[in-house]
Order: sequence, then C-alpha cells, then structure tokens
Amino acid sequence: MSAPAPSMFSPAASSRLRALGLRPGRPNLEVFAETLQALAAADGRLVAVTSDSRGSGKLGPFGQALPGQIIEVGIAEQNLVGIAAGLALCGQKPFAVSPACFLTARALEQIKNDVCYSNAPVVLVGISAGVSYGALGSTHHSLHDFAALRAIHNVRVIAPADQAETRAAVRLAAAATTPVYLRFGKAPMVEVHPAGAEPALTTAAVLRDGRDVAFLATGETVVHALLAAEELAAGGLSARVLSVPTIKPLDRAAVLAAGRDCGAVVTVEEHSVHGGLGEAVAATLLGAGVSVPFRIVGLPDEDTVTGAQADIFRHYGISMEGLAATARSLVQAPLPER
Repeated sequence: MSAPAPSMFSPAASSRLRALGLRPGRPNLEVFAETLQALAAADGRLVAVTSDSRGSGKLGPFGQALPGQIIEVGIAEQNLVGIAAGLALCGQKPFAVSPACFLTARALEQIKNDVCYSNAPVVLVGISAGVSYGALGSTHHSLHDFAALRAIHNVRVIAPADQAETRAAVRLAAAATTPVYLRFGKAPMVEVHPAGAEPALTTAAVLRDGRDVAFLATGETVVHALLAAEELAAGGLSARVLSVPTIKPLDRAAVLAAGRDCGAVVTVEEHSVHGGLGEAVAATLLGAGVSVPFRIVGLPDEDTVTGAQADIFRHYGISMEGLAATARSLVQAPLPER
C-alpha cells in the first residue's frame, strides 16, 4: 500500500484555511464526471471517449449508468482525438478524456487539424494535469498544455479552481459549438467561491479585493493565492485575488484593472513560466502600456524536482508562504526609471 500524499498545505496554511471557514473537499475531476453524467442522461448526443482512462477519469459510474454513451479506444490518444472529431462532425457531442500530458503532446496534430482547423465541437478533457502525477516525473507532467493550445487557433482553454467553476465549465463546454479544452488535477479542492455561486468563467472572478498587490491565479493554485492574501493582510498589506479559469480568451479588462489599480501583479499557475497565464498577462499589460512590478510564479525551465504534487508546489513557491514572500519582494521594489 502506498503512503498517503502529503498535505497541500503547511500547518500555518491549514490554520488560515480553518480561520476562513474553508476545507478541502472533493477533487474537481469527480465533480466533472458527476456533472457530465447528469448532462448526458438528459442528452443522448453527449458521449465520453476515453483512452484507457475510464477509471482515472472517474467515469466508472458514467459507464455503468450510460453504457451506450461511452467509447473506449485504448492507449491511443491520436485515435481518441480523431474519433472524437468524427463523432462531433456527425452531430454528437464528445468529451475526449485522457491524461493531459499525453492528450496535448502525442495528439497535438490531431487537436490542431481534426478538431480546431475542422471546427469540430469536441471537448478535450486533460486529466491529472500539471504535476498531479507527482513522483512519476517529467514524462507525466503537463507543463506545456497552456502554451501549446494558446498557439492554436479556435480552442478555448479553461482550468477550473474549484467545484463551482468545474460544474460551470462542464456545462459551458457541453453547450459550446467550438472546441474547448478543460484541465483537471487530482487533488481534493477547496471551494474558493461562496456556496451557491455560479461563476461566469468568461470573466475573472475577484475573490478578494486589495490595492497593494494582485494575484492572478488559475486552476489548483487559486486557493494558495487566497491564503497568501490572508497572510499578507496579517502584515498590513492588501491583496486582490482573481481566479482566472479561462486562459484563452483572457479577460483583458480584469488584467488591466489589476495592473492599473494595484502596486504589483503576481501570476500563479501549475505550468511552465513560458507560454501560459503569466506571459498572457504580461503581454496584455505591456501592450496597453501598463508598467507595474510583475512576477510569474510557475515552474521554471529546468529538470523538475521529483516529489509529490505538494512537494513540487512548495519547492517552486506555489504556497501561501512562497506567494506571500514573492508579493512582499515586489511591493518593496521601486518601479524602474523610464
């Protein structure tokens, strides 16, 4: 029996969580499968297509309840995407489910040509994304998917932060008439939105307002930015926290408002520092002439350290303590002379 995964939160961060009345719940992936099954039960056009990922995609109950609406192609991601594109062009609504590391690398040509160029309304679902696979290492990390898909025309890129954003993302994707990429990790997630909230997804959500620094975070990193804001508040600094579920198209208005209103901007993502949310935000600010102390927190261009997801997050500063330290260093730094 393998040892349990270490906590994503330090004792101090866990204490902040409790003070905010928050606690880890279910993984987003479970909520994805549950929501998809409910939608598919009401619409026979919705089908799940998997590449030996029924179990890891939490689609076992879906397959038992709707055996005629799930297709298993085996470990063949290129076939997965091609079959899903064909189904979509024949009037079905396929959700192609596969580990993000393989879906967006091995099948990238099929995503580009069969799905996006052909405008096939496929929902590409990258599971166990980012560094969710932990000690399996770089072969199983997906730190490139935002960058690769941002560079391909005609695909929306969404990384939900919690169960509310996940439910909204699945419903949005099911109704979409163009390609969508949904990205999910494996960790139990904290609800960062108030109970009953229905996030719009097309806009960034302001979870907390402030003026000294703005955190723009996406996916499973959002809760760590929220905790960092609480940590900064204890020291007299106010932080704006935005959940940015949609990487593409980016909510430019929210980005520019953060850059103009706040003393510094920090982006946070479970992705390479190259080509993801951070560089999209930087380009938006620079293009509008907004000059502000800025930092991208993600994984640098190096051999990724080995460890559980929690260990990797802490090593690269994706934690309450790391993000608070990054923010403090920027707030204290003067703007460069023009």
